[in-house]
Amino acid sequence: MHLQFTIGRVGFIFKRIIFPLIIIMLPFGVHAQNDTIKYDVGMLGAASTGTYSPFWLQSKSYGKIASSPYSADLLVGISKDFGKSTRLFDYGFKANVLLQTYDNKTNTYFHEYYAKARFLVFDLTVGAREDQLGNQDSTLSCGGFLFSQNSRPMPKITIGIEHFTALPFTNGFVEIKGALTHGWFTDNIYDQNVLLHHKYAYLKLGGMLPVHIQYGLDHVAQWGGNIPGWGAQPVSLHDYVDIFFGRSGGSDANRSDQINALGNHIISQSMKLDVDISDFKISGYWQNLSEDGPIRMIWNTMNLPDGLWGISIRNKHFPFVKGILYEYLNTTDQSGPYHDKDGIIFGGGDNYFNGQYQTGWSYYSRTIGTPFITSPLLNKNGEINITNNRVQVHHFGIEGDVSDYRYKFLSSFSKNYGTYSSPYPEMIQNTSILLEVNKQFPKLLNINIGCKIGADFGKLYGNSVGLQISIIKTGNLFHY
Repeated sequence: MHLQFTIGRVGFIFKRIIFPLIIIMLPFGVHAQNDTIKYDVGMLGAASTGTYSPFWLQSKSYGKIASSPYSADLLVGISKDFGKSTRLFDYGFKANVLLQTYDNKTNTYFHEYYAKARFLVFDLTVGAREDQLGNQDSTLSCGGFLFSQNSRPMPKITIGIEHFTALPFTNGFVEIKGALTHGWFTDNIYDQNVLLHHKYAYLKLGGMLPVHIQYGLDHVAQWGGNIPGWGAQPVSLHDYVDIFFGRSGGSDANRSDQINALGNHIISQSMKLDVDISDFKISGYWQNLSEDGPIRMIWNTMNLPDGLWGISIRNKHFPFVKGILYEYLNTTDQSGPYHDKDGIIFGGGDNYFNGQYQTGWSYYSRTIGTPFITSPLLNKNGEINITNNRVQVHHFGIEGDVSDYRYKFLSSFSKNYGTYSSPYPEMIQNTSILLEVNKQFPKLLNINIGCKIGADFGKLYGNSVGLQISIIKTGNLFHY
């Protein structure tokens, strides 16, 4: 029943929204352009020794890899990307179907399904897309604090300027990007029909200089829907305005939302510094988040000890080591252990990614933010909320290319404390490692063969060693 409902909902969205948009866009793009429709077919199999597939085999895979120790996937799709950036108008689309087999059951659904358009510098995307959000390193990072590529793509409508764009009359020195998103939580595990609000704005300075600095602000909110025991939550246009500005709810909201902001809000601030020295690019970045007010700027934030700090070094002419990275993640402060005590409001006990919605900041039981805040599907007691959000993590990464064999190595060491309200009896340590190797074979149908070896050591997920093999074929269907 759940499988049929999911496919039906996604199919409805694709047939009634995505496909008509593709048809509408085609006439605009067929003249004086050289576009390509591409296809991809991928097969993947994984096996491991533990209760779960090792952490780095399943995390940051947009939910494509099951947590089960044994699984097999088949992914088939078609796509068209944007063409030349000089076009006044451009469009693209993607649709792929994922078949997952694990634990003696099969799950089939549209993994990505979206259409996108660009006019001048403005972007519009409708559908479910694998987004890359945040200022962290794109390949070696342990994942952004607020968005980490750990959960399935969510159906959304996004409009804005999604890539850094120079402001006129600044000679490229000042660049901005920002967007507004409305989305739907379609998992309906406990709360039903919950909505997503997300907006962000980023500023970057530097232009032609070898030093660039950027600051970003993200605001997300879960709102609306039906909460068991509380009933239907307000979803009018007036309520959307309250969500947009983070204001308290009216008389039709639950009592908590009448006192605090309507819905469940998270604010994330971030900064990044890029320095180019000869053939090297050195990047340092920081991300923080706040679950309640007042929101203070950077060094004055209430939970200053918490955040993601990262530094990466990349080079252009030494392929054996293209990039190295170190990150430190801390979420143990949470503005202190007490939100209120003895009638005094302390403003602490932020309880990251938990709130009035039972499954918290997760989608299909996977944490949307950093995967080190443990996803509900990994809870040993079957709870559907987030039970481990106080963590300290040291994370290392390195990648390069040896004789056209692309490799990546990740190593993460974490200390886990549970939550302030339900702490673990004792701190739990966990180590997760990954070695990934990929190679393209032009003479063998130009397929890509990949191998991942992952391992966990510790009591959090249990000791486990796993192997994952992938075979991916991409190509062009036709040009026009």
